[in-house]
Amino acid sequence: MQMNEVKDELLSSDIRQLGRLLGDAIRNHLGDPAFERIEHVRQLAIRFRRDNDEAARAQLSDALQALSQEETTQLTRAFSYFSLLANIAEDQHHIRRTRAHLIAGSPPRQGSLSHAVGNVFDAGKADALETFFEDAFVSPVFTAHPTEVQRKSIQNCQMAIARLLSERDRVQMTPEEAEQNEEALGRGIVTLWQTRLLRTSKLSVMDEVANGLSFYDHTILRELPKLYSSLETMLAQRDARWEDAELPNFMKVGSWIGGDRDGNPFVTADILRSTLQTQADKVLDFYLGELRKLASQLSLAQILNACSEPLRALAERSADASPHRVDEPYRRALHGIHARLDATRVVLSGKGRQADGVQPYAAAAELLTDLDVVQHSLVSNGLRALARGRLRQLRRAVKVFGFSLAPLDLRQNSDVHERVVGELFAGAQPGLVYLDLDEEQRISLLLAELESPRLLTSPYAQYSEETTSELDIFRAVREAHVKYGKESVPNCIISKAASVSDLLEVALLLKEVGLLRQDSREVDVNIIPLFETIDDLRAGPAIMARAFGLPFYRGLLESRADQQEVMLGYSDSNKDGGFLTSGWELYKAEIELVTVFKQYQIKLRLFHGRGGSVGRGGGPSYEAILAQPAGAVQGQIRLTEQGEVITAKYANPEVGRRNLEVLVAATIQSTLLPQAQLQPKASAGAGHLAAMEELSGTALNAYRDLVYGTEGFEQYFWESTVIAEIAALNIGSRPASRKKSTSIEDLRAIPWVLSWAQCRLMLPGWFGFGSAVQAYLAAHPADGADVLRGMYTDWPFFTSLLSNMDMVLAKSDIAIAGKYAELVKDKVLRDAIFTRIRAEYAATLDALKLITGQEELQQANPLMQRSIRNRFPYIDPLNHVQVELLKRFREGKQDAAARTGIHLSINGIAAGLRNSG
Repeated sequence: MQMNEVKDELLSSDIRQLGRLLGDAIRNHLGDPAFERIEHVRQLAIRFRRDNDEAARAQLSDALQALSQEETTQLTRAFSYFSLLANIAEDQHHIRRTRAHLIAGSPPRQGSLSHAVGNVFDAGKADALETFFEDAFVSPVFTAHPTEVQRKSIQNCQMAIARLLSERDRVQMTPEEAEQNEEALGRGIVTLWQTRLLRTSKLSVMDEVANGLSFYDHTILRELPKLYSSLETMLAQRDARWEDAELPNFMKVGSWIGGDRDGNPFVTADILRSTLQTQADKVLDFYLGELRKLASQLSLAQILNACSEPLRALAERSADASPHRVDEPYRRALHGIHARLDATRVVLSGKGRQADGVQPYAAAAELLTDLDVVQHSLVSNGLRALARGRLRQLRRAVKVFGFSLAPLDLRQNSDVHERVVGELFAGAQPGLVYLDLDEEQRISLLLAELESPRLLTSPYAQYSEETTSELDIFRAVREAHVKYGKESVPNCIISKAASVSDLLEVALLLKEVGLLRQDSREVDVNIIPLFETIDDLRAGPAIMARAFGLPFYRGLLESRADQQEVMLGYSDSNKDGGFLTSGWELYKAEIELVTVFKQYQIKLRLFHGRGGSVGRGGGPSYEAILAQPAGAVQGQIRLTEQGEVITAKYANPEVGRRNLEVLVAATIQSTLLPQAQLQPKASAGAGHLAAMEELSGTALNAYRDLVYGTEGFEQYFWESTVIAEIAALNIGSRPASRKKSTSIEDLRAIPWVLSWAQCRLMLPGWFGFGSAVQAYLAAHPADGADVLRGMYTDWPFFTSLLSNMDMVLAKSDIAIAGKYAELVKDKVLRDAIFTRIRAEYAATLDALKLITGQEELQQANPLMQRSIRNRFPYIDPLNHVQVELLKRFREGKQDAAARTGIHLSINGIAAGLRNSG
């Protein structure tokens, strides 16, 4: 047995045990015949997947078609739950392997903080770390997922099972304890089996807010402060200058949930207020709990240890009159802090208790000042060790989370801003039709109005519902800044930004509500354009250069420390131009933005709008950050985390901590280590860039010709995938399409990608690459293959691109996709389109193997190969079941049971594929 197989035996053992316990739960609930039926399908699927046995495939197809609706639902549930359990086992095995690596004292793994810091010290750049942290900003941003498929109750069950598996790894158990653990594991799986997978009602925005905040409970509130402490300790061990140093707040976790109203009419001013109030309550409740625990620990008697005068004064101000704590100044001081914080909770969230005479904190800085008094007293009296425990983590939490918990971004489509501004101008200057003006006329008009002290809005005017709603939400932001601080809502993002006027329109709306002051040219939020389509990405650098050339806009940036954030949209650019061209245009846009910002001496911060799937810019974050072009990171980066990716990355505290570390480690390395490694090697760089441009052009034509240039493709898409059923699911507060149409242009990128993932075609993650390589090799017969292999070997951008595509292809299955194609009623249309797709798939596989030298997919990633081997026998039957259910449903068998079966299959396949939407 090879070393990897030995290491993975524990994983196989966990999966077998979880599968056995799930089987027991199914047998006890449904009876032996149902269990045997499900087990028969499982064995056929394993036989086919393992041995490529066509006889097993035929038997599997016959067995599934023979199932009744009830039996189909039972089977779908069983395989869906197994996928969830396999996810738990894999996560726990990853933790197990990581811990074993650390315990053994092995060299730091790539992607870890210790690896990144060690590289910086080894490169002789330790002095640069101080400057780096002073200006660094790393922020994953949680966004609501329009196709999030997993209920919070299911997540809770999974976490309970994960804790029991973790306990077995960490605790040396007696036979009785091991038996109790197994019994608890069985109970957990029974609970999971009996917990409903599907929602019975559509999610509200506040449901999404609650779901997003649950990850703060599990992971963020505790693990992020620990990351800071770990990094401070790591630096101090390497360099005495870092002894007792406290790092600036360079990392925060942001959110869009409750502030993203692009295409979501349910995000209103009241929702924004409720979101901020809920966030405040979450973080204040956490602080109060930590203060109670801290008070129970700091039972220091004054007679045994002195305390500082400020600490004594803090204790004297406390209303704690207990005679049992009269000589315990730390406890009394913490009691007083707790009382003030409780009063603050009343003011900010409407919960808590305000005792007579107790003043709430006006800001988080006041709370931190009091905690600093406790810390300084402990340190100055020889109790440094006590100051470095829970108190240290709480002080860092207050610094990072404040009273607002997570910086909440606003987002709205530029078309909405345009209409609102047009209505305001029409009201103030009758006869002026703003929408009829060209770009230069709009810029001139907007600048004149921004320079003017007057307001366009009138309290006596009647505005449309859209305009009223937009103004109300900006007013709610101003209220939030007063109540929670300006860090509560720091950003305003403009979707589909395509012009300078799109930026100035937002500036004007901010001025109307007092968030921008014309006289001082100060603005209280960052105005952030989001360049999404291929055309917008190409135009983005010129748009920013034009904006920087406007004295008024430049003045606004001076009030924001001469920094401008730009968001890049991976999802819509992919849907617009395909996988290869999207990646290339994003890369080129970054290079040009770096040049423009350097020319105007503006600091650039990029915000990467990545999804979970490769078709939406997903893939390993570490490699993605390191593959950025030189100058694109500069110590600052934001990126979105969405849907099932949030669950996969942050539901488990240890996995969450690892993912936070990866972001910081990659940012450190890409900023401080030699930049040459991030570009094509100088000797071949120009040739690589030219080759990539050529490949992109061909891939773009192939993709757009299929998706937008083929008559009937829209019909093919809607009939060969589950998009119609996804649109009807209770899986998010946001509609699947931006407009009421079946147009691919109007469809959101997330359901577009999820639909292709469900049918195992994953088309957005690879289509066009095979044609591009074929054309390139034909045009360069002498050295084409060598050039492409050199790009893969020497250029991290291209390496990452192909690595992600490799993963997508490994999760694809053209035979299963062919079953979905049979759902298309028009045989001529079906054959014409699927034949093209199948040919491109084969060409892409050949091209990938030619360039990478692999004989099989994921050859360089045995962990992914293992995952596929473990889980695909359980996903394949779900695909076959889904096709059968779709046939029945579309033939008119549209009862509640049929809908439930389809929805269950969507859940199960998404859970099995993990990064599918």
